[in-house]
Amino acid sequence: MGSISLRVWIEGTIVAAIAIVLSIIPTNIGTGFTISLGMIPLVLYSLRRGTIAGLAAGFLWGILHYLTGNVAILSLVQGFVDYFVAFMFVGMAGLFAKPVQATIKNNQPIKAVYFIALAALVGTIARFFWHFVAGYYFWGSYAPEGMSPVWYSFIANGSSALATMIVTVMVLILLNKTSPNLFLPRDKKNEFKTKKL
Repeated sequence: MGSISLRVWIEGTIVAAIAIVLSIIPTNIGTGFTISLGMIPLVLYSLRRGTIAGLAAGFLWGILHYLTGNVAILSLVQGFVDYFVAFMFVGMAGLFAKPVQATIKNNQPIKAVYFIALAALVGTIARFFWHFVAGYYFWGSYAPEGMSPVWYSFIANGSSALATMIVTVMVLILLNKTSPNLFLPRDKKNEFKTKKL
């Protein structure tokens, strides 16, 4: 069990590193809209390894934002919420790990697509909820004159969340079609099952 756990954490570290590299790719349009490509490997990893491992990898992804200087910080609390908490919550996509893996193993592609899309939706909403909270409390003063901080944060974060979710779902569905084994943990107990796919 110990060696499997070590493999899971090493895998999570690699995934977080891939996510931060993808985060550096410029996808910004204007000042508030961006597509977060790092969501793709994080949601995939959460579906492969489950919620706890996904939360840990997401938290590490947030730390890596600090280490690479890829942050916008107004205060200590805002920085904590926007990076540590928000990115960690991507791991909530792992709630659908078992259904996704079961549908792939049982060769149910339509159901697999449904659960993958649902997982991406949950992971995206969980993350961007915290960005919305931070946007309201800490970035609200940057709202255009006459616009409420709530509406400003909702538009800025909601548009990015929607675009990010669409891209994440599309890529993960494509990966499921071409390489479904990516969603299955490669532990010894699953080895013979995954080889059949």
